Amino acid sequence: MDLFSRTWAALRAAVAALPDEDFAKPSGCRGWLVRDLVCHLVIDAQDVLITLVTPASSPVTHDAVSYWAVSGSLPSGDDPLDALIVRLAAAYEDPALLKFHLDDVGAAAGRAADLADPGLRVSTQDMVLTAGDYLSAYVLEWTLHHLDLVAGVSSVAGPPAEGLARTREMLEKIAGAVFPESFSDEDVLLVATGRRSPTEAEAAELGDLAARLPFVLG
Repeated sequence: MDLFSRTWAALRAAVAALPDEDFAKPSGCRGWLVRDLVCHLVIDAQDVLITLVTPASSPVTHDAVSYWAVSGSLPSGDDPLDALIVRLAAAYEDPALLKFHLDDVGAAAGRAADLADPGLRVSTQDMVLTAGDYLSAYVLEWTLHHLDLVAGVSSVAGPPAEGLARTREMLEKIAGAVFPESFSDEDVLLVATGRRSPTEAEAAELGDLAARLPFVLG
């Protein structure tokens, strides 16, 4: 849960430091500008708030790893929610308004996470998890989207090293595969999730694992 707070705070600080002109640049999320990604983070923060106040009485069904579903298909942009995010982001017009909304809702989500009982069972998307596992799952979400944020901009810092390491560990468990030690944590996350293609040298090191890429998480 501490890592949730650190990775979330780092991502929000990176957004707050973005110059206005960077909001119109492409992000690392396929088909999304930086402003679209930031709008998605607002929705994510709302989801965290909603889930932490949705207690469950039934047994736990998922943990931080099994929370994630894996697909081999990269987003096409045709998903109705993805299209809605783009329209919502455009409606903000002034990046300062989008920054303010993320800071407002994001700070509330961070406080709720700090106050949550890690053993509390919560319900989301027809799953029951402990609050601790739910927040741990979001370390992956924050870290990947932090990489998406800085993919097209150089003005802000990337995700914390401990978030990268934990996300790599989770991704390898989700995928049931271990990536070569020569790959940095960042390279594993970018290549494994299809955010970039492996180089020829990387593909050679990956061997049979290269044919299983990408692992698209949702």
